[in-house]
Order: sequence, then structure tokens, then C-alpha cells
Amino acid sequence: MLDANIKAQLRAYLEKLVAPIELVASLDDSPKSAEMRALLEDIAGVSGKVSLRDDGAEARRPSFTVGRVGEPARIAFAGLPMGHEFSSLILALLQASGHAPRISDAQAEQIKSLSGPLRFETYISLSCHNCPDVVQALNTLAALNPNIRHVMIDGALNQAEVEARQIMAVPSVWLNGEPFDDGRMSLEEILGRLDSGAAAREAARLAEKDPFDVLVVGGGPAGVAAAIYAARKGIRTGLLSERFGGQVMDTLAIENLISVPHTDGPRLGRALEEHVREYEVDIMNLQRAEALIPAAADAPHAIRLANGAVVQGKTIILATGARWRELNVPGEQEYRGKGVAYCPHCDGPLFKGKHVAVVGGGNSGVEAAIDLAGVVGHVTLLEFGDRLRADAVLQTKLHSLPNVTVIKSAQTTDISGADGRVSGLNYTDRLTGQSQHIALEGVFIQIGLLPNTDWLKGTVNLSRHGEIEVDARGATDLPGVFAAGDCTTVPYKQIVVALGEGAKASLSAFDFLIRSQH
Repeated sequence: MLDANIKAQLRAYLEKLVAPIELVASLDDSPKSAEMRALLEDIAGVSGKVSLRDDGAEARRPSFTVGRVGEPARIAFAGLPMGHEFSSLILALLQASGHAPRISDAQAEQIKSLSGPLRFETYISLSCHNCPDVVQALNTLAALNPNIRHVMIDGALNQAEVEARQIMAVPSVWLNGEPFDDGRMSLEEILGRLDSGAAAREAARLAEKDPFDVLVVGGGPAGVAAAIYAARKGIRTGLLSERFGGQVMDTLAIENLISVPHTDGPRLGRALEEHVREYEVDIMNLQRAEALIPAAADAPHAIRLANGAVVQGKTIILATGARWRELNVPGEQEYRGKGVAYCPHCDGPLFKGKHVAVVGGGNSGVEAAIDLAGVVGHVTLLEFGDRLRADAVLQTKLHSLPNVTVIKSAQTTDISGADGRVSGLNYTDRLTGQSQHIALEGVFIQIGLLPNTDWLKGTVNLSRHGEIEVDARGATDLPGVFAAGDCTTVPYKQIVVALGEGAKASLSAFDFLIRSQH
């Protein structure tokens, strides 16, 4: 199952095991069970601290549990944790043995104080690059708190269960038999949901902070670059982030970041966070900005947060990025996560053999259609204009696929459903004016991005597209307030551009500070 190189790496990791652990397998006669047995035998074969036995009590088969010898196991995998999830398996082995997770002491105590029982189930796909973050966070909870149990469930291997629970987006987390949340979540976010008093305590802590010299709003490439450049100047720097990594975390392959030939969004997001944490930057994660309060005679600029706290900055750098553009048609919100999706890499495997639509004929839409064509039964791509806007090489590949239909001059009017899930899509032929219906089971929306600037209306100048208007130095019309990245009027929404713009805005903020001091 595992080649010699991976076994050697695994052996090195398992040397860090604290106490002996036991893998208990629940298998049947299926080929996947045979693969799981081979994987578990390989793991047990590289460390004397790992034992393996069969006849587990898990109802899902194939599956296995990971636990310390002599104690009830609290971590389980109903599926082969390979691909993106292999790191989840390694961490589970280590943490189940007593190896301390890489979290703060405060977080560890917060986890141990949670009351239970809490029984988490996380439905994933092995191609989902956001799923491991959720799986690893919940495994950490289970490893530290005996009242918590977690099982990772591969949706492709448990189709009947997925159908019964109408799961059409991953990661999908259930708690004690009820839906908990969908999508990427960090450990901090999960703890915030479980610990009802955490938000109030955090708001009080933030409100006590002194004004920053530079306060950055946004944790994507532009925000991180701005924070690093500010901190390197030796000035007091704060970074507010609703979601560290930003839109990068939803990007699969990144091959145009100069000097880094190949990476992916989650890996780059982690690298950005690790880099900024090397500096004296006060990182305030999971904080959503609600208002910019311009400086008054007796107070500097400030950002009011969703939790009510107000954080001040002598200068502000806005780097709030962008989000997926929505169709804003009937049925989109109603069936979000029930057939309406925005990430083909994550959710595509849940539609194996089914008919889906992709709305959007740019690079993102055509790439999505190509990826989905290898998994689903049929893909219908709808483009509003009279021609596709994707690169020629992508169009050539798209038209070579036998299970793809392209419809141009199509205006999507609504998404229909039945029994709580998508059942079809309606569109108007813009050439004839006739309404058309397509029976299908999934709709992937790929029509571009919208800047995250709604909360800034009335404080800084915005373009007609909602972008923050900036000059060549990254300055807005409000003195002392700068902006960078995808939320601005700077053309070409690229990671490498955002990094440079973040650095430039930070240098401009520093120049503003030294020139305004009396």
C-alpha cells in the first residue's frame, strides 16, 4: 500500500509516539477493505508502538479507530485517509498516543473544559483541500477531551449515508446526529461555536488594546505582506483577519507565483501565517470588520468588529480581498450545500455519475467543467455571452470531452429543487427569448469575484464595481487609510500582484506616519 519512501517518512514520525496505540479495524470483503487492511498493516509494521486487530465494532465498513492501548478509542476513519487526508492520519496517530498538538495552552485548556458527550461526524472527499483542516481540528478535540469522539467519513465510500442525509457539499460536520456546519473551519472557529462565552471574552480583550501604528484588515496575501513590511519597520502592527489565508484557501493549483513552481492554496495559506508569526504582529483572527470609523480630533482611525469591540490604528490598511460572485437567482441560497456549490474540487466527488451544470465560461468555469467531467456523468456549461472567455488551450480541452455540453447566450433565471435538493436549472436563451429547463442534480457557480467592501460604503470612495479606489501609492481618499489587493481598483487580481500591493501600502503607511509626527 505504502511505498518505501513513504514508509521511511512514516517511521520517522512514529518515533515521536508517546504511548503505545492500537488500530482496530472494522472490515468486510470489499476491495476497499483489502486496501485498508494493507494500509493498517504497513503502519503497524513500521513501529513497535503500533498494534493492529480486527473485529472492531464500527458500523461503517471499511473503517478503523485510533486509540491508546487500554482506553476507548475516540478517533475513527470511515474511509482510506490518503491524499489530502494522509496528514490527518499521521497527526491522529501522534495525538492519540499523547503527543501534544501544536496549539496554545489556552486552547488546550478550553478544549479540556468542554462538556459532553460530543459526537462529531465529518463527511469529506479525498480531493477536498479544505477538509483536512476540519478533520484535524476535530481529531484534536477528541484526542484531548474524553467526552468527545470524531469520525471522518469518506462520502464516496458511504453513498447511502450521504444520500440519506442529503449531503452535497464537503466538509460537512454533524454533531450528535444533527447538522453542525459546512465548509472550511479552523480550530478557533469550532471552539468559538462550542464555547458560548468565548466571543464576549475576546471582545473585551480586544477593546483594551492600545492604538496600533499600522492596523491591517485582512489575512490574505496583501494583508500578510502589509503586516510583515510594517513589523520590519519596528512599529506596532496589528492584523485583523476574518479568515486567515483569504480566497487563497479556495485555490487548488498555484503555478504562477514566481520562484515557487508548484503549490496549492492551503499550503500557501499556512506559509503566509507561519511567515507573519515570525514577526511581532498582533494577530487577531476570526474577527469580522463591520465599520471603519474615521479619525476624529481626539482619536485615531478605528475598526468596529462584529463582536462589538473597537480596535484603533494611527493608519489603516484595508486588504479584505474578494469572495465568490453569486448568481442572485431564486433557489441559489435555498439549495446552497444541497446541490448548489462553488468549489468543484471539493464537492465534485459527491456528484459521481450525476448530471451537473457549470455557470460561467471564463477560465474558472471551463476549468471546473473539465475537472468535473472526469467524475460526473455529464456536464452542461452555460455562458451568458455569445462566446467562451477562457484561454484557448482550455477551450480546446473542453470541446474534446464527450460528456460536456456547452450552451452560450444563456441567462440562468432560477435553480429548482425537490425533496430539499437541486433537481434542475432554468435559463433563457438570449437569442430567441425562449425559456429552457435542464434536469440535473448539481450547479457549480463560477462567475468571478466580488470585493469584500460592503461595510466601507460611505467612508472611502468605491468604484462602480465596489472596489476601493486607490492611487499609485495605495492611498484612499481618507488620509491615513490605505488599501491593497483584490478589494481595490488595481487591475489583475493575482496573488503575486496582491503581495506587492500589500508591501507598497505598508511602505506608504510608514511614510505617512513619519511625515505626520510632530
